[in-house]
Parts: sequence; C-alpha cells; structure tokens
Amino acid sequence: MLAAAAKALSQILSPPMRSILWKSIGLALVMITALAIGMQRFLNWAATAGGVWAEGMVGSDYHSMVTILTWILSIAAGLSVVAGAIFLMPAITSLVASFFVDDVADIVEREHYPAERPGTALPLGQAVWEGGKTALLTIAVYLIALPFVLFAGIGFIIFFIATAWLLGREYFELAAMRFRSPAEAKAMRRQHAPTVFTAGLFIAAFVSIPIVNLATPLFGMAFMVHMHKRLSGPRPELIEPGRVKAPVV
Repeated sequence: MLAAAAKALSQILSPPMRSILWKSIGLALVMITALAIGMQRFLNWAATAGGVWAEGMVGSDYHSMVTILTWILSIAAGLSVVAGAIFLMPAITSLVASFFVDDVADIVEREHYPAERPGTALPLGQAVWEGGKTALLTIAVYLIALPFVLFAGIGFIIFFIATAWLLGREYFELAAMRFRSPAEAKAMRRQHAPTVFTAGLFIAAFVSIPIVNLATPLFGMAFMVHMHKRLSGPRPELIEPGRVKAPVV
C-alpha cells in the first residue's frame, strides 16, 4: 500500500499529468469560489434579516445594539465561509475527480501496466453521478459532525474517518468499474472493505493538507488504480496476446 501511495505521489507532477492537474485545480477553484460566494451571500442575508426581526421584537431603542450584533454575525459569516470551504474540500474534490477518472487511469495504466489490456472508459454521466453522490454524502457528514467540533475535536475525528470511508469507496469503485460492472466493483469493494478503508485514510490525509489537496483527484485515482490492480491479482484475460504480464505490486 505504501508503494502504491508513493507511485501515485511521484506521478502527480509527471509531464503527462500536468495538464490534468491544472484543469483539475482550475475546476476545483471555480467550485470553491462559487460555493464561497453563495454561502457568504446567504449568511449575510440571514444576519441582516435576523437583525430586522430582532429590532422588531425589542424595539428601536435597541437599534445600536442590534446593529453591533448584526455586524459581529456578518464577520462570523465570513469566517465560516473560509472554514466551510476547507471542510468541504473532500466533497469538491470528489466531484472534480469524476471529470478526470479516465484521463488519470489511462496514464497510470500505460506507465505501470503496459502489458495489460487497458480499462474501458466510464461514461461521463455515470462518473459524475458517482462523484455527485459522494459529494452530497460528504456534505451531510460535515453537517452532522459540525456540532461536535467544539467537543475536544470529536467532530474532526468523525469527519476524518467518514472522509476516508467515502473517498476510499468512491475512488476504488471508479478504478474497478473500468474493468468490471458497477455491481461487481461494489462487491469487490465490500469484499476488501478493510483494505479499501485503510487506503482511504491515505486519501483523507492528503485532502486535509491545504493547497496540496487541490491535487486530490489525481492522487486518489492513481492510488486506487494501483490498489485495484494489486487486489485483483493475476487476470490472464487482461493480458494482451503474445505479451508477458507485468508483475502487480
């Protein structure tokens, strides 16, 4: 597993991956910006509307106090946007990954498994659907874990473990579905659930690093291509006739 992670890391900045990396980063930044603007406007509106409601309840004599409270809430809203963008990076990167599944997998397979028949590209709609489901689940977990953040970091632990499970599941199934039906990919993931979860911990750690986490779609997909190959074992039907199968490590 460590060898697979090292291979994935070393390949992120390789020349064939650079164009995918920049496109992935660009799409992630667009999503983060749109999300931040939407959250900031909603929270500002909520603070302003709440101020109007509060002043109506307590009367105009408390206008200055309500104004100060609204100002404080607006600042808190801005800070929460930054915190929210950080916490929602797993959701954003899981959605971004769905657009570059086959680009990344093709490069990894050509470089490390040249003797094997390449996988079949996933339909874009199916890949985006899988990534969208994971993104929504990640947001749900974030909202559930948020109230526990103040309790000795329990929320961070919950979120990290859930992120490992969700991203490990998504990236492994995407890698497996290039060679198997969706049902077979999910069955294989369940069969090797402890290994897939452990691999997901690597991805969760990667996505926890600011700035670096913009490359999560490349690292996660490349990593799980290696893991799928290792867990699949020898598969003669995938070897091109007349060629010697490269060892799976």
